[in-house]
Amino acid sequence: MNLTDNIRCVKTEELFDCGIEYLKGAFVDHEYPWDILPEIRVLISALLETGIKGFTKVRDNMLVGENVRIADSAVIEGNVILGHGTEVRPGAYIRGNVITGPDCVIGNSTELKNCILLEHVQVPHYNYVGDSILGNYAHMGAGAVCSNLKSDGKSVVIHGERDLETGLRKIGAFLGDRADIGCGCVLNPGTVIGKVTSVYPMTAVRGVIPSGMIVKAMNDIVVRE
Repeated sequence: MNLTDNIRCVKTEELFDCGIEYLKGAFVDHEYPWDILPEIRVLISALLETGIKGFTKVRDNMLVGENVRIADSAVIEGNVILGHGTEVRPGAYIRGNVITGPDCVIGNSTELKNCILLEHVQVPHYNYVGDSILGNYAHMGAGAVCSNLKSDGKSVVIHGERDLETGLRKIGAFLGDRADIGCGCVLNPGTVIGKVTSVYPMTAVRGVIPSGMIVKAMNDIVVRE
């Protein structure tokens, strides 16, 4: 199909319905989600300073909500906030500047860096998520990764209805609420996946995919029935 037949949503409010109190402000204040990425460090620092009701500061640079489970073999560095009920499984590597909402799963050999996961996000097996935002109930299959640096090192451009210059060299992907990424997929720098869109396994995705689609391949995208 011709993707111009469907709206290529790239604005923050079109991709995410953020109901998390400690994250709402960032999502309301930024028209485009990539503008949130440079603010993650600042946001976490402010929350570490003020605290979040119901959260415990387990060390100077880490806040955890209630019923958070962290495996002994997980490695957590830098500033981190983990929402209520989040599970960090064995072998996970969190490199800092990471915020999750409630009930997320960060799995075996998954690496996170400078990213936001909203509610019920699952990155359970061998995933890399850097400089990215994953919406509510988003899921990444085993081995799916967000590539966050172009081979030429230039700033990432978002190719929506028109090209949008971000001014950022490192951008991974933005997965709208309930987006589902199949096993072994590569999301190229600046990829945007709309709400309730699914991507078949082993697909290399680039550009902006509208909401409510099924991506069988980049040349075979159909409307979800």
